[in-house]
Amino acid sequence: MTQVHDHGGGVRSLRVPIPDNPLGHTLVYVVDTDRGPVLVDTGWDDPASWDALADGLAACGTSPGEIHGVVITHHHPDHHGLSGAVREASGAWIAMHAADGAIVRRARSTNPDRWLTYMSAKLEAAGAPEEHLAPLRTGLPRSVPGLAPALPDREIVPGELLTLPGRRLRAIWTPGHTPGHVCLHLEEEHPARLPGHGRLFSGDHLLPGITPHIGLYEDPDDATVTDPLGDYLDSLERVGRLAPAEVLPAHQHAFTDAASRVRELLTHHEDRLTGLLSLLADPLTPWQLAERMEWNRPWEQIPYGSRNIAVSEAEAHLRRLVKLGRAEAVAGSEPVTYMAV
Repeated sequence: MTQVHDHGGGVRSLRVPIPDNPLGHTLVYVVDTDRGPVLVDTGWDDPASWDALADGLAACGTSPGEIHGVVITHHHPDHHGLSGAVREASGAWIAMHAADGAIVRRARSTNPDRWLTYMSAKLEAAGAPEEHLAPLRTGLPRSVPGLAPALPDREIVPGELLTLPGRRLRAIWTPGHTPGHVCLHLEEEHPARLPGHGRLFSGDHLLPGITPHIGLYEDPDDATVTDPLGDYLDSLERVGRLAPAEVLPAHQHAFTDAASRVRELLTHHEDRLTGLLSLLADPLTPWQLAERMEWNRPWEQIPYGSRNIAVSEAEAHLRRLVKLGRAEAVAGSEPVTYMAV
């Protein structure tokens, strides 16, 4: 693989591997500023990933110790994992939206036993079978990825320009994939003079060939019922209106015609919601719905941890249908089941 790709105008990307993951790698962007290089995301916290990041930076003529700042699109470990190591090497600041910063703080302060208890209760309420709950109840999965990520020391404020000397990088809040996901609009003429308005670092919000996961990130102490899929769809339309000349995503490859990709994703989710209504002709728990939904492989082949993610996505879609008045919970059902209206 090419380690470094020069996108022109003082922007390069590095491929930082994600261990044992079909995505393969995260695209970490190096943005030149008048104070030194700034990273958009950092990659997974793993020795091989760190080596790839350091080698890529060396190929750019710099090093981890010269990084001025780190801008995080969202808190997931393939984006935020190496932020702490970069800061330790360079003293760089780390910026993140407040909503994802709150998740990081909660993750750092959560006792693993409390996390396992919370997850077990959530899955039981979703209708998970006993054989799935048993490992959580016996406390076997003691290693939980991402429970000690680096605390950010700067807050990304939506709509404001980030403090990158010599650059115009504006934060666009795009919740859905996570509550504090941000895209970053580089409000500068495209170096190849492509038609459109600058370039967009899109994180996982807008990818050329992948539909990002939409799940639930709730505070156990907060009873607010969120609508992450609704947030995501609204965010998509907002990004489409920006009309960037080029999109620089965190996975796969750069692409143009953001508006067309936005339309594809909006249609995908509408089709999926319509398909779920057909499944909900009979009462189903979120777990049963997840079992019947279309994934990239049969349910029997989906690993244990990925099933938890799938159930979270099923619940996000159910919430959207309920909010739209197209489905409702069946009164008195336990675990709760849902039906189309």
